[in-house]
Amino acid sequence: MTLEKELTSKLVVSTTYLYVHGEHLLRAVDVNLPPPATVQYPVYLEDGTATGQVLTEQSFGTWQRTQSLTCPYPPCINAVQRPIPQAGAIDVYQSAASSLYNGLTVSARNQMGRGLSFQMAYTFAKALDDGQDALVAGTPSTVQNPYAIKTDRGLSTTDQRQRFVLQGVAEPRPFHREQPILRALLNNWKFSRVTTIGSGRPVTALVSGDANADGNIGNDRLPGLGRNSLVGPDYASTELRVSRHIRLNARYRLELMAEGFNIMNHDNKKITTSDNGFTTTAADFQSGTYVVGSTMYPARYVVNSQFMQAQSSYTPRQVPVFCASAVLTIDRALDLCREGCDSNRVQQGEFGGVTVWPK
Repeated sequence: MTLEKELTSKLVVSTTYLYVHGEHLLRAVDVNLPPPATVQYPVYLEDGTATGQVLTEQSFGTWQRTQSLTCPYPPCINAVQRPIPQAGAIDVYQSAASSLYNGLTVSARNQMGRGLSFQMAYTFAKALDDGQDALVAGTPSTVQNPYAIKTDRGLSTTDQRQRFVLQGVAEPRPFHREQPILRALLNNWKFSRVTTIGSGRPVTALVSGDANADGNIGNDRLPGLGRNSLVGPDYASTELRVSRHIRLNARYRLELMAEGFNIMNHDNKKITTSDNGFTTTAADFQSGTYVVGSTMYPARYVVNSQFMQAQSSYTPRQVPVFCASAVLTIDRALDLCREGCDSNRVQQGEFGGVTVWPK
């Protein structure tokens, strides 16, 4: 739904609301798992100090509390006992996932007048889904607990709460025929700028290791944190293009162009990106024998001190890239197109190029 208002002959503002509800989306679920049991594991710092905190996990592997050859120091975590023991993970692709998007965009555009034009848009939106993941062929299921699939519902990997884009074009022509030298030197320049500012994207706090003992090390999240429950760093960048056309003769023009990217050199921090979105390792899951107070545990969580700290950045400022090319004028294109194209469909491009269509 869009509401649009013309404020002046060249300025138009609009408000757009967009609602998208997706159903029967693909996701993979491991159907060869037994019902999980509730267990607890202690939390340690990287220096080996116990924090005194315990986290509750839904585990598909049972605890062995008696001594045996395979478990000399109980308790131990037994391997998952699958309903079909002859098979491993059985990932069934289901058309059962759903998604929901709500977005509100406020925009304004000003048509070219006196050599200036601009367009701006601000979007406030939210995208949710319950983990459609089958778009990445051949990877294991990312559903953490097939007996509680609703716990996978969260922000979509493509969610971005706020986004602002400003585009501007300036083509000043301050000098006229009575000033031929200044006109030749300083007219016919074109300055284009695009500024993009966006809020952070969702991040999943993963656990390194198989904390839920389902045989899949790619779907373990830190207990208490849902899928895509964190938000990464914001992003901002400004691109600039300067171009000019020099008319060589009636048939050809020379195009000169220089471009710069992230010209403000904004430090855009980067969180690890995977096929399933942005991720960061919140903790390591380590097997062993650990005693906290009078309780023995067969494993522990070791929290990552670098959790949610960006380790790299996106591309910094790139120096201008220069290029030059010769382009046809419309008159020359029409000459070449007398017999080979539709002369009624010859268009002047944005930067002086020519587009033609065959008959």
